[in-house]
Amino acid sequence: MFAYLPGLGLNERQLEAFGRYQELLLEGNAKVNLTAITEPKEVEIKHFLDSLLFAQCELWREAASKKARPIKVVDVGGGAGFPGIPLKILQGDIVLDMLEASGKKVQFLQMVADDLLLKDACAIHLRAEEAGQDPAYREAYDWALSRGVAAAPALLEYCLPLVKIGGYMVAYKGPNGQEEARSGKKVAALLGGRLIDIVKASLPEGQGERCLLIYQKIAPTPKKYPRRPGVPAKQPIV
Repeated sequence: MFAYLPGLGLNERQLEAFGRYQELLLEGNAKVNLTAITEPKEVEIKHFLDSLLFAQCELWREAASKKARPIKVVDVGGGAGFPGIPLKILQGDIVLDMLEASGKKVQFLQMVADDLLLKDACAIHLRAEEAGQDPAYREAYDWALSRGVAAAPALLEYCLPLVKIGGYMVAYKGPNGQEEARSGKKVAALLGGRLIDIVKASLPEGQGERCLLIYQKIAPTPKKYPRRPGVPAKQPIV
């Protein structure tokens, strides 16, 4: 069924889960606008493999190998489930929360999590700006992940308030990721983070170049951040 996922060392159960996820994605896309990518091989490469680029980073491998307690991950802007659900299929012992502002997409995400029997995977109908000011979510996560949601300055304001001190944020970016990292340098520092790595990767069959911007949370985020919903995107911190 898949050309590239087996090369990641996935077991039969995981490959079956990805197959079922692909079915649910294409079925759900007929009802809710989830993705413009509908050709099966492109789904595998541009969604599944792309999402799992992060799991191949040394920093994540090191964290995932420690079994002291489950890693708590938040996917900011869950959308159709990328990168959170592929990571959960790969690393079943993480605790995954998926923040999503669209109620229909929240329903889809939770349906997928339930159908695939993904324990400790929850879709939450909440904007990132609201979650970042809610004591239940603020500085509650070991890792915050986000893919294709916003430019770096706004994305940092969405994500860093959710991360524990000592935790990490990963922004999935395209080939201009380094430029975005420069534009977000002051914002990251203001919000308590610092860029610690830029991981470059290429998708198979010439399907794109990627940059993963990895930040560490080194200080508390000032209480006034994130600002109210809509402001980070309309008036980015400069």
